Amino acid sequence: MSKVFLLSTNYTTEPYPVYPLGMAIIAGALEAGGHTTRQCDFLVSGKSCAAVAAAVNEFQPDVISLSLRNIDNADSFTQESSWYLAQALELVKLLRSCSKAPIIVGGSAFTIMPEEILGYLGCDYGVSGEGEGLICSLVERLAAGQKVARLSHGDAAPLTGGAIGSPLYLKELVDFYLGESGQINLQTKRGCPHRCVYCTYPGIEGNRFRPLEAERAVDEIAAAQRDFGVNSFFFVDSIFNDEQGHYLQFARELERRNLGISWTGFFRPKGLGREELQLLKRSGLTALELGTDAASDTTLAGLKKDFTIADVLAVNAACVAEKLPAAHYIMFGGPDETEQTVREGLRNIEQIEASVVFAFSGLRILSGTELHTRAIADGVIPADQKLLMPAYYFSPAVDPQQMNGLILKTFRQRREWIFPPEEGQKRLVVMRRFGFRGLLWDQLVSFEKGQRRQQR
Repeated sequence: MSKVFLLSTNYTTEPYPVYPLGMAIIAGALEAGGHTTRQCDFLVSGKSCAAVAAAVNEFQPDVISLSLRNIDNADSFTQESSWYLAQALELVKLLRSCSKAPIIVGGSAFTIMPEEILGYLGCDYGVSGEGEGLICSLVERLAAGQKVARLSHGDAAPLTGGAIGSPLYLKELVDFYLGESGQINLQTKRGCPHRCVYCTYPGIEGNRFRPLEAERAVDEIAAAQRDFGVNSFFFVDSIFNDEQGHYLQFARELERRNLGISWTGFFRPKGLGREELQLLKRSGLTALELGTDAASDTTLAGLKKDFTIADVLAVNAACVAEKLPAAHYIMFGGPDETEQTVREGLRNIEQIEASVVFAFSGLRILSGTELHTRAIADGVIPADQKLLMPAYYFSPAVDPQQMNGLILKTFRQRREWIFPPEEGQKRLVVMRRFGFRGLLWDQLVSFEKGQRRQQR
């Protein structure tokens, strides 16, 4: 059996530090297969190359596995300073200097553009897609001296049920993330059946929901609570509230087990009424992050969203009625955006009560998405443009500078409206200094005038 050194390359804390779940799942699969692993987190190491090198030298691995979470932060205002692959390349060079072990690269970011990233980083092998069904055989074949394709793809049939791996958490890492963000992330399902023009989730995880059994998902929560004292979770499903209702089954099981945890996740702003929210609250829901994505029906249609502003306002009203803080993430400048839709969208946002709104300017163009095709057709980028470096779609019918000015003018009126995105990060840094933990943005929500939520 082999010794595998796993390195999470993520070092960003925007919007808050996130546990390296992908690395933990791969580690769990390798350990279950009889291999020995050492997990190393670049962020937890203090972004210290010396600490990473010391860990490699101590462990003396047979194989090194690199996990890439993001290519960049998808913010057009900071695109030159938030490209993460340059740091990943430096880590590859570091690993080469202290070990002769072959390097495998994988992760959600890698799966978006595997050939391009593999070429840029110069790793020996790459794994695109779900890795836990492939990694053990790949490591064993390398140990046996067999010829292995430089780029491998996860199982053609996406993993389901018990085949989906469980994370192998480490106390050192858990303690760090609990101290920094107050929560640990888990996933109750994979995949997404929706066809948003900009999104890579269907390419990364498949185009249908693949839920864990509710009992197993809650078992993983109970184990993290028992073994590491974790009582707050962020569920990183592409969309938590699936139309099939798996999320309700999970919530009922969580309520039945009465673990006393708190949690949040990503939600679609449609089909969530007070009855559903009351069940979710009883199971521990404390806040919602909503993929509202656009602010007018025209631009929602341009993104191929299957909901309307009326749906968004109905969900928000239900959140307010249940006193659940909600954050809406909205992008301006997408397909079919015009000055008229920008102004209409800003008027619509003014109808969103007692909630945080994060606004973004432009949409990151990624390979394999419908937005990529649209960007070429609209003349936003040439057909042969490489997309490793950030490129953004702005509707040809808007002037980005004028659009940004309109958003800034409107958003200055309310402290819970955040634009540009880096402004929100500055506020969160200040709140952390004052001892706040968790989502932090929820502290900006007030359900009654003059009152703010108090939670540390």
